[in-house]
Amino acid sequence: MLQDRIAIIPARGGSKRVTGKNIRPLAGKPLIAYTIEAALGSRLFHRIVVSTDSEDIAAVARTYGAEVPFLRSAVISDDLTPVSAATADALERLDPDGSQYQLVAQLMANCPLRTAEDVVSSHKQFSETGADTQISVVRYGWQNPWWAMRRDATKFSLDPLFPKEMTARSQDLPELFCPTGAIWWGKTEVIREQRTFHIAGRTGWEISWQHGVDIDTPEDMEFTEALLNLTCKDD
Repeated sequence: MLQDRIAIIPARGGSKRVTGKNIRPLAGKPLIAYTIEAALGSRLFHRIVVSTDSEDIAAVARTYGAEVPFLRSAVISDDLTPVSAATADALERLDPDGSQYQLVAQLMANCPLRTAEDVVSSHKQFSETGADTQISVVRYGWQNPWWAMRRDATKFSLDPLFPKEMTARSQDLPELFCPTGAIWWGKTEVIREQRTFHIAGRTGWEISWQHGVDIDTPEDMEFTEALLNLTCKDD
């Protein structure tokens, strides 16, 4: 493990759609445990730190091998503050003068199916491209985003977002990708300055949709548990 890489796992306690989401059991294990185990298994990081405002999450995180050296301020733990602000805050707390860590990986606790191998592979691409930031993305599948439509106030009339593309064959349209919070990399000096991974020139590392699942609702939890059960049967 090299001392120039640190993993930050943001995991606030105030989830509205899934109460206690970050430590809610998923196939018999707290949700956050999957992310901590992937980070540990990658053997890439000098430190794996959970940024949380919750003592309950902190206790679970420590049980599974992560550090929780501080509790995050409530000011950056609300529904409106971007997650990357918590990562920038953690860097400033843990490395005030910016001398210890060159690279940071932001690993969202609600993306439990990314693996240690995914973390290693994403880091390899990030290193090879020399980009300032890199986010993980999944390829859109059968739901073609080019054919997206919105309903008006009556909820009956439909208007296409991309009228020209609505009449094109799917095979003639460019591939589109959706961000997932599974594995985001950044140069620490950039994240400290910009406080976001979404900067000009960011690159994307493609992760399979199965590993990039992002849990935001109870239905997402059920779907993810079903995926885990299928994987266990395949093994």
